[in-house]
Parts: sequence; C-alpha cells; structure tokens
Amino acid sequence: MEKQNRKLFFLVALPRSGNTLFTSIINQNPKIACTANSLTLEIMKNLYLLKKTDVFQLFPDHKSLNNILDNVYNLYYKDWPQQIIIDRGPVTLTGNPGNFELMKQHFKYEFKCIVLLRDLIDVLASYMKWYKENPDSFVNKFGTTDEEKLSSLMTKDGAIVKGIKAIKNAFKYPNMCHFIKYDDMVADPKKTFIELYKFLGEPYYPHQFQDLKQININDIEYDDTVLGKNMHKIRTVVKKQINNYIVPESIKRKYEHIKI
Repeated sequence: MEKQNRKLFFLVALPRSGNTLFTSIINQNPKIACTANSLTLEIMKNLYLLKKTDVFQLFPDHKSLNNILDNVYNLYYKDWPQQIIIDRGPVTLTGNPGNFELMKQHFKYEFKCIVLLRDLIDVLASYMKWYKENPDSFVNKFGTTDEEKLSSLMTKDGAIVKGIKAIKNAFKYPNMCHFIKYDDMVADPKKTFIELYKFLGEPYYPHQFQDLKQININDIEYDDTVLGKNMHKIRTVVKKQINNYIVPESIKRKYEHIKI
C-alpha cells in the first residue's frame, strides 16, 4: 500500500462474536487500525462487475479499469495514519472463492486473515439479549416471537450465514489465517493478544483490558440509531458477559449442529 511498510489484514467473524471488543483493544496501539464494517471489498467487486456491462464490452479497456481495481485499498486508506490496517468487510475475503481470486489478482501485497470464533447459539443469544433490551433494534421488526426474530437472522443472504461460510472457508487457508476463540479472548486477553502479535509479525503492545473505550476511529464513531441503540456498545472491562436470555429449543435444534 502507499504508506511505507503498511500491512493489510482482514477480520473474519460472525456478528456479535467479539468484533467490537477486539477492535477497542487492538486500536489502543496507535500503529494499528481495525475498521468498522468496511466497504472496500464491495467497492472492488462492484468495479469488477462493470466488466460485464455492455458499455465496457463495447470498448473493453481492461488496463484502465484494472488501474482502479489495483488501487482500491491504497485510495480508501490513503489518509489513514496507521501502518497496519485490519479490514472488516461485510462480504469477507474467504467467504467466496471469487472474492479470494479477485484479491489475489488486484491487491499486490501480502494479506492475511484474523478469524474470530464464537458458538452460534451464543451469538443468537447475544442478539436476543440486545433486541430485548433495546426496543428500537432492527431485529424487532421481523416478527413478534423469538423464533421469528432469530430465524430472520439466519437467512442465506444475512450476515450470520455469510459469516459461517467465510469461517468454514478460512480453515482451507491455515497458513494465512489466525484463529481466536471468543471465550479465550475474554478469559485470558493478554495471552490471546500476545499470540496475535506473533501472527502480525509485530512486537507486543502493552494493552489494557479495563477502562475500555467505545469505538472511535480517526474521529468517527458508530451511529447506532441506524440499526438500534447500543448495538456496538461494549463493557469497559474484558470479561465474559452474563446472559440470562435462553434461545428457544426449536432454534437450538435447528442450528446447534453448526459448529464454529
């Protein structure tokens, strides 16, 4: 990337599996920026799809369009001061073989993935806790019962199912992926991040695991009025959250065979 010695990593994870907590911790290091949900891979995909249009095929100037494709990440992160970017894309790198090939063709630098793992039923329970405690949650628009609401999250085009596919594909690339279990991160965060820094190829930064700050990246914060209050709010101390909400048995039976 344009900034000298800049590195790019991708964050692969299900929603509500510790993404925001991970970001709050890792971004304490001024050298690193883990992003919020990123548009970068979608931008690259949409640019590539222009090659399928009549306008392009009438005058197929591949070189000129490839110049833009080659520089999507350079341009997007041009003004970011950090040397290491951890990009969290809505359609993650390893979730689709086509995405992987597109990245290999047009991103000219080494890239690797950090994969967060959390039990699917725990993810659904976390959603349940959130939408019950925040009436403006978008999930509450999808039905009146917990079964209806949780089922709506498991549609094939939804973030959870796409995330499951991405994680399964990540295991095909063990040399380029580093796996972090959510339960390990909250139980022993220092050990977890020491191991992460080995993967990043960087010296360990002395992170703190209490008095955590809500996400602010280059003076931009989440606007949770879009999808529901407190969607990205984290506790100020790293610890496993107590969740008294129990996923309905019908949902457990349907999805408990999916292991993350």
